[in-house]
Amino acid sequence: MKQMSFGDAEYAAKKKRTRREIFLAEMEQVVPWHALLQEIEPVYPVAGRGRRPYPVQTMLRIHLMQNWFGLSDPAMEEAMYEIVSMRRFAGLSMRDSIPDETTILNFRRLIETNDLAPRIFERINAHLTRKGLLLKRGTIVDATIISAPSSTKNAEGERDPEMHQTKKGNQWCFGMEAHVGVDAESGLVHTVQTTPPNAADIEVAQDLLHRKEEKVWADSAYTGADRRMKPRHPRKKHPP
Repeated sequence: MKQMSFGDAEYAAKKKRTRREIFLAEMEQVVPWHALLQEIEPVYPVAGRGRRPYPVQTMLRIHLMQNWFGLSDPAMEEAMYEIVSMRRFAGLSMRDSIPDETTILNFRRLIETNDLAPRIFERINAHLTRKGLLLKRGTIVDATIISAPSSTKNAEGERDPEMHQTKKGNQWCFGMEAHVGVDAESGLVHTVQTTPPNAADIEVAQDLLHRKEEKVWADSAYTGADRRMKPRHPRKKHPP
């Protein structure tokens, strides 16, 4: 067990817990950590001659918080410095170094390159459903832009190729758009799709539903989505 710093001890002694702390404490209990680590460990880099990688569980916890709170890579790094509850959830004390935005980006790319994101979500959602926490009676769909640095002043000398520019109102944004399907009763995310930020929300509407909903809630950006819905498993036509 790590030795607590004075800052950690002072934080542990405080009386009131914030909503973020309560949420993270609940996720600590319900996320199937062992199963998720089994998915990632075979492709995670091991310590070599270069800089020693952070523990895979630390990076997984940071990655999940990034998705839960809709944070870009730079914003996630800053949050780890500023918000003690998030740093503690990642298993880092006040004495430990914080993964920088490039390290966070590289882990996200590792997850995407090995097509692990869908499997991670499936594992979490199956576990939550078994515990009766994900009820699947209704879904709220929405989208948000996740910002990314547009600068080319990095190791590769180029922008992230997965990010694009778009105009939101009177403001230009650079990044990607996350489309989420949220369980209406528990508030837990059950589906995530990402697109360039200039893609129409309505185009991915059907991919955000599990098709067991009794009700669906969405804003005006999804008007007409019901007319575009296609059956996920169309019946095969048999020859006469």
